[in-house]
Amino acid sequence: MSGENDLIKLYSGRILALAADIPHLERLDNADATVKKRSPLCGSTVTVDLKVQDGKVSDYGQDVKACALGQASASVVGSAIIGTTRAQIETARDQLSAMLKKDGPAPDAPFDGLEVLIPARDYKNRHASILLALDALTEAMEQAEQANCA
Repeated sequence: MSGENDLIKLYSGRILALAADIPHLERLDNADATVKKRSPLCGSTVTVDLKVQDGKVSDYGQDVKACALGQASASVVGSAIIGTTRAQIETARDQLSAMLKKDGPAPDAPFDGLEVLIPARDYKNRHASILLALDALTEAMEQAEQANCA
């Protein structure tokens, strides 16, 4: 088990600053898709709304009720999301999961800011919360594409 100093290092000033300044906290009216994801282990939730135009995220809103690590993740994702494609979102989700669970590198740009969460590798009980935003976005992109094809 990690000591108090490890926890202090985990909740760095950068993580806390990201958690305090989450972009796109306004929910969207008439979203192409809305998905809510919950971490059963800690109870964190993230709800995302998005609009898609020409295969890219054109507008985004999120409601984040998570620990500081989940909030920091949602903050980085929210800062990078406009203009991204489904493939970029899925790649970021897979890379973030590998970074946390398999000591992989940080996700590629534009989601490379998620590297701030590397210290969370040792806290498996926080991984689901950290992944919530990208998990919800992956599902929302799929729904939006299906809706736009109908």
